[in-house]
Amino acid sequence: MHAHPDDESSKGSATYAHYRALGDEVLVVSCTGGEQGSILNEHLVPRARAERDIAGLRFDEMAAAQAVMDIDHVWLGYHDSGLPAEGEPVAVNSFSTIPLAISAEPLVRIIRRFKPQVLVTYDENGGYPHPDHIRTHEISMYAAEAAADPARYPDAGPAWEIAKIYYDRIMNASRMNAIKAQLELEEPDSEALLKMKDMMQRFEERPDPSTSRVDVSDSFAIRDRALLSHASQVAPDSFFFLWSIDLQARAWPTEDFQLVKATVETSLPETDLFAGISESSES
Repeated sequence: MHAHPDDESSKGSATYAHYRALGDEVLVVSCTGGEQGSILNEHLVPRARAERDIAGLRFDEMAAAQAVMDIDHVWLGYHDSGLPAEGEPVAVNSFSTIPLAISAEPLVRIIRRFKPQVLVTYDENGGYPHPDHIRTHEISMYAAEAAADPARYPDAGPAWEIAKIYYDRIMNASRMNAIKAQLELEEPDSEALLKMKDMMQRFEERPDPSTSRVDVSDSFAIRDRALLSHASQVAPDSFFFLWSIDLQARAWPTEDFQLVKATVETSLPETDLFAGISESSES
């Protein structure tokens, strides 16, 4: 579950590609179309189109990222709430303002149709306090519970209970410190290290509640291609690409998640988001 197109590429795309390579089905749900997004790449080639039709451009960027990751994708269909200044309200009828009982119904339908074993979403703070990210957490948890109850949304298909629910914890302090240490070892005079030291002010106090670390270094290149597909939002010189794939693989080859709900037995810490599921289905 993701709030906007590009979130899926910056938060878990290597994991999605990794599991697709293993033959698993992966579906990304984008809650909004990112219509309120700004142009974050000063060198964007189709800039005139972005200024005229950012929603259409981001639709096409998402299709390109989807193809790179080889995943399934659906739009939940709500309008981007934007990030209003403090004290200002979000736009009327935007995603974060729709009552959950209404906005969750299409997601319940998706869950009951796709029948996922694992759901990955954001924590209660949305990863960061954007209205759409917080709402993505809320709608994920609400719809997962509702989808398992045959008495709720009875016209939305047969009930389905998701076996495991995770929060994304990829941008954690442990990972960033490990990359910083590797840069100090291998590239002590690099601009990347200087920028990393500045960035660490945002991460050093952030806790790392990860329970599950999946080695997805085999898909880091796909992750980067997916990110670059969102050219209006991700520039080639952004912080995502400050350090090489090889250095990242040596420093921290995993993407990290926190298991918050499970109907199957599993032992923590985990190295596989599907741990316990195959055993449960065989019993």
